[in-house]
Amino acid sequence: MKYKFRVSLFLGIVIIIYSCSQAKYAATNKSYKKQVKKYAKMLAEYPVKDSFTTAAEWVGTTNFSMRRPNYVIIHHTAQNSCEQTLKTFTLPRTQVSSHYVICKDGTVHHMLNDLLRGHHAGVSKWGNATDLNSSSIGIEIDNNGFETFTEPQINSLMEVLGKLKGAYNIPAANFIGHADIAPGRKVDPNRNFPWQKLAQKGFGLWYDTTNISVPKDFNPVQALRIIGYDVKNEKNAIQSFKIHFVQSDTTKIINESDKKILLDLMKKYQ
Repeated sequence: MKYKFRVSLFLGIVIIIYSCSQAKYAATNKSYKKQVKKYAKMLAEYPVKDSFTTAAEWVGTTNFSMRRPNYVIIHHTAQNSCEQTLKTFTLPRTQVSSHYVICKDGTVHHMLNDLLRGHHAGVSKWGNATDLNSSSIGIEIDNNGFETFTEPQINSLMEVLGKLKGAYNIPAANFIGHADIAPGRKVDPNRNFPWQKLAQKGFGLWYDTTNISVPKDFNPVQALRIIGYDVKNEKNAIQSFKIHFVQSDTTKIINESDKKILLDLMKKYQ
């Protein structure tokens, strides 16, 4: 039956278990597979209607597809080793996860299917999006929060980002950091992260203040909001902006140089 084929196809898409996984993760890999099968079973039990529908009549549309990620959120792990992070993300009690973890030597661990919802963003906001977990892929880079990022890490990250951008047609503006979407609550990836280098490859946007003239009535807070920042707390929004774009400046004050950057970025993000 076509219905059985669809369920089988769904299982084929979402159940990705790497045969080369280390033996010590066999138990958590098994748990992952079991949980995904549970979700597939839920879909199988209600192949047409949702279990909670109140509509008396059902007319099935012919136009639908799997949900696809539209953002990539980059983090640092704030832990002391890649191994520690992998353990954290395989303990049910932590309730945190990410789709990818990149170790200092450049090793990439794919921990969650791209089409499934990870628990990496938490309470967050970017523009009008308020549930970034539901629309994003989370990438954690092994870094205690103060270290520089290694060349192998950034090379591996670039490779992963290239594949994600191509697979899901993610706009350049939608490659952002945890600090961007959670001002005042998060500061990752830290000020050592090479955002400009990523932007040059199409992963994020950067500024060029050459020949930029700021009008007298320019509103920098409004510019922050247009870029995407939650400006409910202006100081926190400024801090997150500087973590990303003015990394040498730890103040929470917008100066004339910052205004030029914001004006140029505002035009790019609009």
